[in-house]
This record gives sequence, structure tokens and C-alpha cells, in this order.
Amino acid sequence: MAQRTGVWLVGARGSVATTVVAGAAALAAGLAEPTGCVTETEPLRRLPLPDFGDLVFGGHDIVAVPLRKRAEQLVAAGVLPASVTAHLGAALDTADREIRTGTRPADDAPQARHADALAADLVSFRERHNLDTVVVVNLSSTEPAVDESALPADPEQLRRALEDRADILPPSSLYAYAALTADCAYVDFTPSTGIRLPALRSLAAARRLPYSGRDGKTGETLVKSVLAPMFTRRALRVRSWSGTNLLGGGDGATLRDPGAARSKTESKNQILESVLGHRVEGETHIDDVPDFGEWKTAWDHIGFEGFLGVRMTMQFTWQGCDSALAAPLVLDLVRLMATAHRSGASGPQTQLGFFFKDPVEPCVTALAGPSHPRAEHGLDAQYRELLGWAASVAR
Repeated sequence: MAQRTGVWLVGARGSVATTVVAGAAALAAGLAEPTGCVTETEPLRRLPLPDFGDLVFGGHDIVAVPLRKRAEQLVAAGVLPASVTAHLGAALDTADREIRTGTRPADDAPQARHADALAADLVSFRERHNLDTVVVVNLSSTEPAVDESALPADPEQLRRALEDRADILPPSSLYAYAALTADCAYVDFTPSTGIRLPALRSLAAARRLPYSGRDGKTGETLVKSVLAPMFTRRALRVRSWSGTNLLGGGDGATLRDPGAARSKTESKNQILESVLGHRVEGETHIDDVPDFGEWKTAWDHIGFEGFLGVRMTMQFTWQGCDSALAAPLVLDLVRLMATAHRSGASGPQTQLGFFFKDPVEPCVTALAGPSHPRAEHGLDAQYRELLGWAASVAR
């Protein structure tokens, strides 16, 4: 008997979420190929994954643009094909009816009231649709980083603070708190703080819930996670690595804020020092170019040193549509997290680091020596970790 899986998207009317809903409906109807979906490749497709047609969508958002209208905008931008979306209006409308109003940071009410309302939406969604598992995925706009040391580290202390204050948690963490109290698996697809707080991790452990994140690896950083290990394996010393990202749309506008941009660049820069084993010169810059709309371009310049100190360079340009790159990864993560939850997994799902720029509690490598393990960010090593987990589940 098919097991219906709830997919609750925070930022449910955004470009990525709309592409996720439309894409799942297209795949379920046989109107498209699952290009970009890792779970549709061997051997991952052998796992007891929920079918695309068994995914039930809902979510939170603070904007009121209907999904059907948002899909029309994405068709006009070249993100969604009109030949596919013309057949998906009913699926979009069904998901749209399950979208509830999200939380607003400026509201002066104690955050416990907001958290309880968000959790009640999740519980109602699960019960009305008779869902055995609900996976919450944060797709909302990037937030500035917070000072984690100033927040309660214990779930009970956090609850008391939520009952007294209106500003204790950033929105991403409030959604994560609500997901955990509603017994849902949780995925951070953005670089926002989300579940990466000691009190929330403790709460996840106490409730035996799985979580993963953060910041989906869709473009420039995906390339870095392949190229950086190449330089290391060939004993070529990277001296500098600079990048420029040009993007429009909602992401571009959000990243005009210096705090949000800093959260994003810190997430993007995690990989190099970890893989290379030393710091390199250079920075990643993000520029908002509204004319780009839903599209983005990344240009990277790498300076490296070869035999006898000969200086050489490499450059690459990545151009793509972030929603089309992110949507299949979101579907992969939902299917894998649902499978992990049903198998009894809890805590950080390190095997899913393959999908993220800055994994929570990533798997580690002993390349730096057994007494100095470091986080593993190389794509191939992360993929082997994912396959190892899949083999254990399949048994």
C-alpha cells in the first residue's frame, strides 16, 4: 500500500517551491523526465522511496500570489515549460489551498503563540490527509546570521523565552521549532540559522526526529566541490580563488542586505579550506542584477602553483536557473528524509551532506591525519557516504 508523504514548504509561493510542486506533478503524470533527480538513478532508486504521485504539498508563506499565477510568471521567465504547466493547474490549485499564512518578524506577540500556530497547521495537514510522515523544507529568503551564544541552549529554557519574548528566534528557527514540536522531519535548504541551534538539536534528539541541511548546493559551489579535490589529488597548490555571482529575482533583492549576503558567502566559502587544508586568498562577491530575473551567472578565477613553482590559472563560468537546479534536489531530499524517518533514523542525517554547501554535522575525513579529522566537502566522498547509507537501508 502506498504511503502518502506530506511536503510542507516554508516559502511555499516562491520560485523554488512553485517549481517543486509543478515538477512533482509533471513527473507523477509522466509529462517529464526526472532529469536532475539523484533518487531516480541507480542504486538510490531501489530504496523504498515515496513515489512522486504520493507527495502531498502544503506550506507557509507571507505572500498571497496564488501558485497558478506564480507558475505563469515562471513560464514567462522561461523557467517552466508552458507545454507541461498547461496540464498542471489542478495540482497547483490543490497545493495552493494547503498554504497557510506564515510568521512575520515584526509581530509583537510572544513567539510561543506563533510557534504553536505554525505547529497546529502542520498537525492539521497531517491528520486531514492521513499522512504517516511530513517533511518540512525551509525554502524562504536568506536571513542575516544570529549570535547563537545569546540564545538559550536548553529546550525548556527556550520554551520559557518563547513565552516571554517576541524576538528570541529568527523566523527560520521558529519554523524549525514548530516542525519539531509537530513531530516532522526537517530540512534547511537555505543558509539561514534554522535548526542549527543547540536547543533545537536537543529537541530533535529528545523527539527522535531526523533533520538535515543547510544551503542547497546547486551551482558554483557544486563545481567547487569537484574542482577543489582535483587540485588536492594532483598535489597542485591553490593560492587564490575568487568568485563573482550575478543574480536577479527575489534572491538578488534579498542578498542586497549585507547581513544576508554575509550568511550566503560564508556558506559558499566553507568548502575550500576544508578540502584544500589551508586558507586561500580571494573572496566571493554577490551582486543583484534585476535584469537577470530568475537566472544567475557565477564566474570564478583560480590561481594555482605547479611543478617548480610555476604559476597557472583556471577560470570557469556557470550560468543557470536556480529554481530548475534546486527543485529536483528538494524532491530528492524529501524522498530520502521520508525514507530515513520511516526507518527510525533521528538526529543529523550526515549522509545527505552531498546536497549541501554547509552540512550540519558533516561526515568527516581523516585525510589530515587520524588525530585531525575535518569535515568532508568533496562531492565524490559525500556521494560514497550517501550510497553507503542507502545500502544499509536496503538491507
